[in-house]
Amino acid sequence: MAKLFRKTKITAIILAILFIGACSPVGQIMDGDGMIQTFEYTQISQDEAKRMMAQDDGHVIVDVRRQDEYDEGHIPGAILIPNESIDLEPPAELPDFNQIILVYCRSGRRSKEASQKLADMGYSNVFEFGGIIDWTGDIDKGGSDMGSKQDDMTPMAIPVVSIGDIFITIDLESNASADEFFKKIKKEPIQIEMHDYGDFEKVGDLPWSITQTDSEITTKPGDLILYQGNQISIYYEENTWTFTRLGRLNATEEEIKEAFGGKENIIAEFYTEWTE
Repeated sequence: MAKLFRKTKITAIILAILFIGACSPVGQIMDGDGMIQTFEYTQISQDEAKRMMAQDDGHVIVDVRRQDEYDEGHIPGAILIPNESIDLEPPAELPDFNQIILVYCRSGRRSKEASQKLADMGYSNVFEFGGIIDWTGDIDKGGSDMGSKQDDMTPMAIPVVSIGDIFITIDLESNASADEFFKKIKKEPIQIEMHDYGDFEKVGDLPWSITQTDSEITTKPGDLILYQGNQISIYYEENTWTFTRLGRLNATEEEIKEAFGGKENIIAEFYTEWTE
């Protein structure tokens, strides 16, 4: 389930995800009879994840965030395998393809991507349970802080884009452009009129210019893009060009197209919400 909500405080939202196979068709391997086996990852609630963590079944908890995020606080016992490092080869930390693997990230986007990739490789027991920002269990911050609760952690500002009465949280990239964009909307929210361009993006002018860190990339639905330093785009289709990716919206492709597709102009507000 994507983080596409009616406008309300982010910490007041309770995500109730049933223990069902909310997954995509994934990895295929040959079994002993020469038949192709297809695996799926399973999306579960955080309460279900806690129950599974309490079992002595050889499971492993995988944090797919960056090293700096992991160091700031992680679920006790979790091992770090950044989503960006999961490619075509099975991670050395996960030698058992039948092991129960519980995957999380910050908000739930990267954990879904990582779970998809692991299932594609043939891991048969992958369970994705969202982001640590919603976690109410123990948090290991290292040293004497081990076992403190999420409620004891320092409040975090989370970037958000809102359109009308809905808002979508944003996972920002680790680059100078995204950092500068975050600092500006954290200081003062902005409203931008965005128009459709090319049947694949909504585009609007920023009230200021920020640093470009351009490279040639192919966008995906939900990409937040900086163009020429003073324009911002939200893509709902793919396009290849040279520009700067600022981040990704935490919503499904269908929700992105519903919110941003079509010819009509929209008013998008970019700001931050604080966890409590």
